[in-house]
Amino acid sequence: MIDRDAVQWTRSPSERVGTPLLVAMHGVGSDERDLLGLAPALPPEWTIASLRAPMPWGQGFSWYPLGTPGSPAIEDVDRTTAEVLAWIDSVSADHSTVGLLGFSQGGSMALQLLRARPSAFAFAVSLSGFVVPGVRDGRDDQVAAVRPRVFLGHGDLDPVIPAEATARTQAWAAANTDVTDREYAGLPHAVSAAELADVAAFIAAS
Repeated sequence: MIDRDAVQWTRSPSERVGTPLLVAMHGVGSDERDLLGLAPALPPEWTIASLRAPMPWGQGFSWYPLGTPGSPAIEDVDRTTAEVLAWIDSVSADHSTVGLLGFSQGGSMALQLLRARPSAFAFAVSLSGFVVPGVRDGRDDQVAAVRPRVFLGHGDLDPVIPAEATARTQAWAAANTDVTDREYAGLPHAVSAAELADVAAFIAAS
């Protein structure tokens, strides 16, 4: 389950009501404090809630067992997706809209949440992430019917996410979403200032 007490917020409870909510999900081995460093560069009207993944992994946490890089078991991903959706349901009434942002494994979670409820979110931002393979039900048809806004950001020197997973994600997003796809020259498995500026502009256009 998502640890409600571990969630890091950029606003106090009284200041959150009525604001748009950006749900942030860190990469494997990190924690809920990681993506808060992006907050000063993002549109200030958004309240950010940075979640802690439910599984201990090294010095940090993981959203699901790693499996093959870029190709985790979909059952594991869907299980955690349901837990995140339950947490979102518990807070969404306080917010005007909800957007999703994740890095690496967190990026795969953002896209899987969008797949689960393509009409429920203003957008999904996946940074150095990937779309999970193995979906054989009709959820991608439902995504295509809505064509939600998606931002994909990735570096051309990423040593962590396999090129096949990145290409799969680009093809999926082009087929099913209104995608903004950006590749950053010289960027490894990280977030650059240029990428963050593009994300901020993308969110501001929501």
